[in-house]
Amino acid sequence: MSGTELVLELAHLKLAARRWGTVGGERVLALHGWLDNAASFDALAPLLDACEVVAIDLPGHGRSEHRAVGSWYHFVDYLGEVLTSADTLGWQEFTLLGHSLGAAIASVVAATAPERVRGLWLIEGLGPIATVPEKSLAVLRQAHRDRTTIGSKALRVFPELAIAISARQQANGLSQAAAQALVERGTRAVDGGWVWSSDPRLTLTSAIRLTEEQILNYLAGIQCPTLLVAADPAPPYFSAQIRTRRSAAVARLHEVQIKGTHHLHLEDPAAVAAAIAAFRVQHPR
Repeated sequence: MSGTELVLELAHLKLAARRWGTVGGERVLALHGWLDNAASFDALAPLLDACEVVAIDLPGHGRSEHRAVGSWYHFVDYLGEVLTSADTLGWQEFTLLGHSLGAAIASVVAATAPERVRGLWLIEGLGPIATVPEKSLAVLRQAHRDRTTIGSKALRVFPELAIAISARQQANGLSQAAAQALVERGTRAVDGGWVWSSDPRLTLTSAIRLTEEQILNYLAGIQCPTLLVAADPAPPYFSAQIRTRRSAAVARLHEVQIKGTHHLHLEDPAAVAAAIAAFRVQHPR
């Protein structure tokens, strides 16, 4: 079920979004992963009973506007945009549902504004990717090199949407149905076919990354009940070691592991919905 479309007008850009459920249910703001979009929740959102789910296309993703020329996609900039999105919806308090990058953002938003986030439902993510201090300069130099060459790269044109869907399947190991949902919202028509609608700047190296110690300090600030749904086997960028260390930093965290891949909520939405339902019973609003 695709939900209904809406647009959230922030001061500096417009964000596209999808809404499912009934007004008056538990307010859930959903945040997708890197280079995904709001369609990431097409399969899961309709299974969340008594919820009003709004999934936004993060800036530069899906059908949302890109950041202004000369701007970049720093992780911390997403935090204010998530809170402002909730303001635009008229939500003072809400639950955050996030996958991958969206889970990383959601966890830090919850720590930043604990008075507003009543619950966290995280899928395959808890805090952003870290860098050890001794690699900081190398990361910064690579980011600078990336920025000087991004303007010379032409977008790949797919003559048929099916070819883009196949490319997404191969890149992420997705089923045809999961890839199709993301690609249909994540492309735009041009002369000769289709191109990705996401901002190419999203693929650049992040100029500044946090250390693991900084991330653990952030996570310790989460006060709300937190559900972490993790894939088994774990992907290298969210290994069992990282997950265990970060989970220990969150006081009220419950973890569930589900056999599957990184896009659990798209490939096995019923299992993820069941985990969320059980968690809601344990932590009623």
